[in-house]
Amino acid sequence: MIQPNLTRPIAFFDLETTGVNVASDRIVELCILKISPDGTKEIKTKRINPTIPIPLVSSEIHGIYDKDIENEPTFKGIAKSLAEFLKDCDLAGYNSNKFDIPILVEEFLRAEIDFEIKGRRFVDVQNIFHQMEQRTLKAAYKFYCGKEIIHAHSAQADIEATYEVFLAQLQKYDGVEFEDRKGVKSTPVINDIKALHDFTNINKNADLAGRIIFNDKGIEVFNFGKHIGKPVEQVFRDEPSYYSWMLNGDFPLYTKKVLTEIKLKMASNR
Repeated sequence: MIQPNLTRPIAFFDLETTGVNVASDRIVELCILKISPDGTKEIKTKRINPTIPIPLVSSEIHGIYDKDIENEPTFKGIAKSLAEFLKDCDLAGYNSNKFDIPILVEEFLRAEIDFEIKGRRFVDVQNIFHQMEQRTLKAAYKFYCGKEIIHAHSAQADIEATYEVFLAQLQKYDGVEFEDRKGVKSTPVINDIKALHDFTNINKNADLAGRIIFNDKGIEVFNFGKHIGKPVEQVFRDEPSYYSWMLNGDFPLYTKKVLTEIKLKMASNR
């Protein structure tokens, strides 16, 4: 089977969580499959005490209940060693751009670890799949690998299936032409992490939650609310209180970090 062409390590990872709110939910289990350029693999699976109750509806999906994690370490307790394990790694997963990466970064920020994402490449296997075939992980695994997932919704089973799907995608779409919504044709699925980063990052987010995006001119604009489509700097100039409102609001910590960086950039340009 084809192997990924790597210039630095890439970490495929999957999270099980208390829910789907990036700003307020917590990790209860994570599994990381780290692949190095020489082809060596390391896999780590860890359950985590989220310090908040796990809703029953979430437990019924992933099978992890409060009693299962009461004696496990908190994320803060493993944050430093986890950040070291992921040092210099690109990140990949299934629906990872929209969910897993934002949740992970939020946990690092709560633990007061500045987990830098600038310069890392993100490969979202789901985005390759949805753009090329448009289905689910279970269907993707059967479609690409001809197998059923055993123990679906356990972090390790899901991430091992995700990695197998990724390798099969590299092989299946080698040389296959793709036409985007604007009618532009290309062969985007190639064995190159930067190219896959560009292809799977459909929305050009300035933050991870998609509250702020880059427009066609590369300018940060709001992607929600009454100022949708307006440049962030323009809004901050015209309505200075909006910055304070967002900083005090129920927005992800990383979104607030990006806003602060824009604010500081504005101050330095005066």
